[in-house]
Amino acid sequence: MDSITVMDVARDALVTLIFTVGPILGIALGVGLAIAFVQSLTQIQEMTLTFVPKIIAIFAALLLLLPYMGRSIGDLMARIAERIASG
Repeated sequence: MDSITVMDVARDALVTLIFTVGPILGIALGVGLAIAFVQSLTQIQEMTLTFVPKIIAIFAALLLLLPYMGRSIGDLMARIAERIASG
């Protein structure tokens, strides 16, 4: 393997990582900001108020996005296996 191939595989892996994890992180960020906004308006500083909605939202997002995430990672593995097989 030359350095160009290694960099191409690394770039492909990083792009797949961003597209796979990005929606989950975006949902967590959105829910966190919404909860922080509600807390600042109501001045309720309860710690469980921040964690429970985020955990529920991330769990629901994982249930919905898991097929996409698995397909994305499976496609990456197929591309890497194809590169290994072709030499």
